[in-house]
Amino acid sequence: MIRRRTLLLTAPAILTATRSRAAETVKVGVMFPLTGNSAASGGEAKAGVEVAADIINTGHPELKGLTVGLTPGLSGLGGAKIEPIYVDHRGDPSMAQSLALKLITADKVAALFGAYHSSCALTATAVAERYGVPFVVADSVAGNITTRGFKNTFRVTPIASNFADSYMRFLKDQKKAGRRVEDLAIVNENTDYGTSVGDAIAAEAKKQGFPVSIRVPYSANGADVSAQVLQLKEKNPSVALFVSYASDAILFMRTMKSLDYVPPMIIGDSAGFSDPAFLPAVGGLAKGLVNRSVWSKGPEGSLSHGVNAIYQAKTGNEIGDVSGRCIQAFFVLADALNRAGSANPDKLRAALAATAMPHSAMIVGYRGVRFDETGQNAESATYLTQLQGKDYVTVWPDDAAAAKVQWPMTAWR
Repeated sequence: MIRRRTLLLTAPAILTATRSRAAETVKVGVMFPLTGNSAASGGEAKAGVEVAADIINTGHPELKGLTVGLTPGLSGLGGAKIEPIYVDHRGDPSMAQSLALKLITADKVAALFGAYHSSCALTATAVAERYGVPFVVADSVAGNITTRGFKNTFRVTPIASNFADSYMRFLKDQKKAGRRVEDLAIVNENTDYGTSVGDAIAAEAKKQGFPVSIRVPYSANGADVSAQVLQLKEKNPSVALFVSYASDAILFMRTMKSLDYVPPMIIGDSAGFSDPAFLPAVGGLAKGLVNRSVWSKGPEGSLSHGVNAIYQAKTGNEIGDVSGRCIQAFFVLADALNRAGSANPDKLRAALAATAMPHSAMIVGYRGVRFDETGQNAESATYLTQLQGKDYVTVWPDDAAAAKVQWPMTAWR
């Protein structure tokens, strides 16, 4: 007899028989912005999932440390393969909501995965909760994604409060080294992502004793940021922290160049500053910029180095912050499926909640993966990188650094 489970009165029952242990493939709905202003990041995220799925389905016994992917398929499901079903939400929260519903009711996916934009993750996870389908959040960082009491949302990435803490600890280290860190500026776009991270930075700065001389919220995807740059120029803060997607990050750097102003140091909150479009567009204007990233390739023979070689062979590029977080999160989902021995959503949810992956299984800078009662990874962490030459290199913390911090940033000068 097929068991039916209704989470809300308005939600139709989901037939678990379509996700049986005997399935030849396990379908996972993967949503990213594949067109629009964030298409480059969405494409990088998709490439990361493709590589992770290929490693799991093909088997790579040389990647010692992985909890799945050493042998072909998911051994706990009789060698079943994972089949990602990709959809493009274009950065539109309403579209993400509709696509989540389609993936669950029409495509019969075992889980959802994504979604880059926090605003899209917010709407899509609400649909997943309504239908009782687990959603693994790979790279969306707004704090409120995991503060709604949902039981089916599991976020692997660090969040706004983690980043804010890292920024303040980094700045304390720079101040101890004799660098001028007297006041901060926070520049954030005004969607869920920018507001959440901006709020977290402001709160942590106050807690750590760093005065914020100005906060500059702005409308995302605008055509002119001259007024915002002139506000910064008037205050001339020691450090400006930017929370921006790609088109805005590029526009800010070009506008600063045209107005001949740059603060002593800019810290970018990944997103637009890690977007594949950013360095080709304005890398020459941003020399010395600091950016967060969970990714560091590591030494030859390490797990991260081995996975990077596979990614590079497929894409022609090295893993970045976005692709690194997505690969790691997809491994987490596959590990839970394997332990669940089933694509049944109840069993998968229980397996995700019981996840306890060690640091040795990480390809990124997380201490491991263990979800707290809200569904947030309690072991998440990040590095800080700096644009030195043509590429970002890890500069903090010291035990992971590949180069020394260069201060102040030189920008285009």
